[in-house]
Amino acid sequence: MAHRWTNDLTQDDVTPEHLYMNRRQIMLAAAAGVGLAGLGARANAEEALVPNPWEDITQYNNFYEFGTGKGDPAANAGALTTDPWTVKIDGMVDTPGDYAFKDIMAAMTIEERIYRLRCVEAWSMIVPWNGFELADLLEMAGVQPEAKYVRFETLVRPEEMIGQKYRTIEWPYVEGLRLDEAMHPLTIMATGIYGKTIPNQNGAPIRLVVPWKYGFKSIKSIVRITLTDQEPLNTWQQILPNEYGFYANVNPSVDHPRWTQATERKIGGGLFSKRVPTLMFNGYEKEVAGLYDGMDLARFY
Repeated sequence: MAHRWTNDLTQDDVTPEHLYMNRRQIMLAAAAGVGLAGLGARANAEEALVPNPWEDITQYNNFYEFGTGKGDPAANAGALTTDPWTVKIDGMVDTPGDYAFKDIMAAMTIEERIYRLRCVEAWSMIVPWNGFELADLLEMAGVQPEAKYVRFETLVRPEEMIGQKYRTIEWPYVEGLRLDEAMHPLTIMATGIYGKTIPNQNGAPIRLVVPWKYGFKSIKSIVRITLTDQEPLNTWQQILPNEYGFYANVNPSVDHPRWTQATERKIGGGLFSKRVPTLMFNGYEKEVAGLYDGMDLARFY
């Protein structure tokens, strides 16, 4: 597959993982100066992209299929069977069908992408993902000209996903993107973290990562991708339409009813860590702002 993004970093630039695991180490950001060409893990002028430790990334997350607490996914996700795994790709594609995960992986070019992750709950971290551009997978299936949106579904398997035994939300979890968002080079399907297989609690074996949007858009453990000409109704939009819209772009000037978005708390900095200003589009404004030219971003939130 042709790459549409280049990274100024090599593996030699990445701080060794064992240093991140020691909280008392001074974590130097070898990731500074990334992506000056524009697309990818680009640090802004005031910040170096220092990935969070494995512990932060895998022990603090939202995955309601395994429980609503931040530590529930890590505690409960071990029950999930991820091999074999199949992703159904259907709708407005030339080659619909059930694609085995192993066949997808054999066809894709895996890259490291060091991205900011911003939750609508106003916390953030930086994650060294491994994965491939979603555009490559969609192109493999053959996107038809009529397609305008991409709809995603998470696995439903309550015997292994304990949270699905309760009606916390309507299962399956559903998300969607506009086609141009899905085809953007920053949008990836992640299959690993720190060069290792992605843990179950982080969305194994395959999840979406859209770094300029709030984290709930990056749907986990995907089993179906549908190309459509209709805007999908995502799960949180269905449950709380006054709080969650379709786009979910990180925007410091548009608050969530329960959380200010003007600032954020970085995970790993301690309970009373200083909040820092939120970056427009989570720091990827240069790359993605053009997707929304002329749109009222307070109305299309």
